[in-house]
Amino acid sequence: MLKIIIQGINGKMGKALLEMLEGSQKHEVVAGISRNTETPNGIPVYSSLNDTAEAADVCIDFSNHAAVHSLLHGAIDKRMPLVICTTGFSDEEITEIKKASAIIPVFQSYNTSIGVAVMDSLVAAASKLLKDYDVEIIEAHHNQKQDSPSGTAVMLANTIMENTPERDIIKYGRHGHEKRAKDEIGIHSIRGGSIAGEHSVIFAGDGEIVEIKHTALSRDIFARGAIAAAEFIVGRPPGLYGVKDLIREDA
Repeated sequence: MLKIIIQGINGKMGKALLEMLEGSQKHEVVAGISRNTETPNGIPVYSSLNDTAEAADVCIDFSNHAAVHSLLHGAIDKRMPLVICTTGFSDEEITEIKKASAIIPVFQSYNTSIGVAVMDSLVAAASKLLKDYDVEIIEAHHNQKQDSPSGTAVMLANTIMENTPERDIIKYGRHGHEKRAKDEIGIHSIRGGSIAGEHSVIFAGDGEIVEIKHTALSRDIFARGAIAAAEFIVGRPPGLYGVKDLIREDA
């Protein structure tokens, strides 16, 4: 049984994660971190990881990218493994995460869905095989999501560029009177309603289309993946880990 701290415990994903953990009886949530210090089900809530007094094995982060600096410093001080599921990081924040991973084990993923990890692998293979095809990424999320494009869309674009370096132009949205560049990757964002998350990668060739798509039907898949990541990361040596490592572990 793991003792878990949830950063962002009073947010949508934090609540979904707490509900799943309390329902499973496999692990224990000992504390939460939130700007809103409301205490769900009597669990103590603090403003930062450094303020927590409870002993814990791991901290799972479903909060805001702006909180990562405090989170990393607290985790390093406590030598606590981290599972970072937040998106919208700047390049400087990603660099800070990588530096922290030299001291503590950090599991960082823009999307903790196992299905998305498989999708990413399929996109990598398709990118190599369909080098002459135009590539467009479409992502859709609920109307409360702040960052755009989604971290998952950025991850998929990076996967495409890693496997076909000639595709080195990112086009966010499309308007005006300009032809599509041959080596660009288009990324388009939709925000509305309560969409949990949809991602499509379209490879458009001459007379045919290959589409790789993932649809999240519930936030539970992200909570479930975060729990699997926590189970994976505890006891690991310092380093930066991701969902692909989790898939290889299960293979």
